[in-house]
Amino acid sequence: MNNRIKSVDNLDFSGKRALIRVDFNVPLDEHQNVSDDTRIRSAIPTIKKILSDGGSCILMSHLGRPKSGPEDVFSLRHVVNCLQKNLGQGVKFAPDCIGQEAVNLATGLKPGEVLLLENLRFYKEEEKGDEEFAEKLSKLGDVYVNDAFGTAHRAHASTSVIAKFFDTKASGYLMRSELENADKVMEKPERPYTAIMGGAKISDKILIIERLLEKV
Repeated sequence: MNNRIKSVDNLDFSGKRALIRVDFNVPLDEHQNVSDDTRIRSAIPTIKKILSDGGSCILMSHLGRPKSGPEDVFSLRHVVNCLQKNLGQGVKFAPDCIGQEAVNLATGLKPGEVLLLENLRFYKEEEKGDEEFAEKLSKLGDVYVNDAFGTAHRAHASTSVIAKFFDTKASGYLMRSELENADKVMEKPERPYTAIMGGAKISDKILIIERLLEKV
């Protein structure tokens, strides 16, 4: 694992606004309620660490694959109630991920407060890795934290591009754990060694499969 990447454990977030890339791409039922909160629960330890330090959290994520701008079915406001339940406190919601309202809500956060931004993919610039879009997002926080392992391989604005606009950046607990597990599998595997893989998008798995073939 790349030890040059700081963990949130290496930082004190007191008085800081942490802009956290989480993966809240969760399934919703016919009533727009979260039907599986695994990804939300996985983000809670990182959020709580920052809050316990005396910091505040601005959470950004995508949800689904909106085709042309905002669509209510893909709004992250549907995630707020589930997030509040898992976190055990109120969560503010910004109806946009950039723009003046988002800036006002982010800069107005007090220590211990949490803000969830609207779906990043409502802007095509997110998936295009647009630098101007990434810079606008960066204005919302003091420290960048990536805790979205499931999207870390994508060269999107909120994952690979945004980090350049922060002097201080770190990986969250979920990201750290997944990287450590990947190291065990790819660098020092115990044998006998069998790899079982799953997922809907086989195109995302090809490179991993090729690497694993060298190990198994």
